[in-house]
Amino acid sequence: MRALTEAEIRARLASTLPTWALNGGALERAYRFDAWKATIMALNAIAFLAEAANHHPDLAASYNRLTVRLSTHDVGGISDKDFSLAEEIERLLIKQ
Repeated sequence: MRALTEAEIRARLASTLPTWALNGGALERAYRFDAWKATIMALNAIAFLAEAANHHPDLAASYNRLTVRLSTHDVGGISDKDFSLAEEIERLLIKQ
């Protein structure tokens, strides 16, 4: 596993995860929900996916907002592992 270049990251974001952004060396996406219960349910679902993948994002939750940040500490950047988990999160929360 290796860190992806910025050009590779931007190309993949544009083609597969257009609602995500490259921010401060991580893939980042903020989700908005109707209320606290939906936010926490989403957080728990992401935690389940992350644990299954043995890849743990930074999560920040407030009443109706959940921010997800992904990077791979082992490679010092963003890897395929981050894109895989981001795509799983999108499928789960957006139901594509």
